[in-house]
Amino acid sequence: MQITNTILMVRPVRFRMNEQTAVNNYFQENLAIKQQEVNSLAQAEFDAFVEKLKANGVTVVVVDDTEEPDTPDSIFPNNWISFHANGTVVVYPMFAENRRNERREDILEILEAKGFRIDNVMDYTAAEQEGVFLEGTGSILKDRVHQKAYCALSERAHEELFIEFCEDFDCFPVIFTANQTVNGERLPIYHTNVMMAMAEEFAVINLDAIDDKKERAQVIKHLKGDGKEVIAITDEQMHRFAGNMLQVYGENDRRFMVMSTAAFKSLRPDQIAAIEKSATIIHSPLDTIETCGGGSARCMMAEVFLPKEK
Repeated sequence: MQITNTILMVRPVRFRMNEQTAVNNYFQENLAIKQQEVNSLAQAEFDAFVEKLKANGVTVVVVDDTEEPDTPDSIFPNNWISFHANGTVVVYPMFAENRRNERREDILEILEAKGFRIDNVMDYTAAEQEGVFLEGTGSILKDRVHQKAYCALSERAHEELFIEFCEDFDCFPVIFTANQTVNGERLPIYHTNVMMAMAEEFAVINLDAIDDKKERAQVIKHLKGDGKEVIAITDEQMHRFAGNMLQVYGENDRRFMVMSTAAFKSLRPDQIAAIEKSATIIHSPLDTIETCGGGSARCMMAEVFLPKEK
């Protein structure tokens, strides 16, 4: 299946703007308020978001972050870990040194205690010693049904390691570069999942970010060839995190497209109509998390596809 109804989320305890990720995450901004207040606001946004998901029948496994070590971005677990339907867990190499502290063995134990089966752990983190990174489902967007993986290359998504991942998981790699304008210069967008979202029937994507016309045409060809409706968003909508969505299902297999309120408000009526042909929109305000963290709804959710123990 392309989507799951089980999500892992990490509740923050020391959330703030991470100075180590700000060097190439141009979505981050500093708020002129105390760190404690930033964290309290982020916790309130997190809790309201979780409640909305649960109210719609989505299973949410909430794990509390720890005070030590210092992990300001722990709210975005999808970058360091992914959980696959064959019982494999993948652990990824992270660009920022303080983000490497987010990796926690006990999260696997928590999932196993809830009846999920883990047969194998694939660990790519040794690549960090070579300065090579691939930040989970931030970097990799999988079309699970058609066995393809999309990746916008950046300092946090190295081509060779992405190809190795695709070989390990028997996926066809769709590789491109996606840029944004920063102080008049075109620079790589830090994660694929801020400019693109993959659903069962459609893909939301900022095509304007793919400067190379051949690469853009290739991405469109793959998406349309696999029967996806392409819902194009603008740079401005991307900066409101309209690319950072995730499709899940809830009670009675009902399909939902999950996003922030900022993302939802940026969408045009025709884009909303295109999404709602096959999924009901759930949105929740994530303003503090988006501003300081430079990530949004999709980044906060690590999908759990692991099989359940019989």
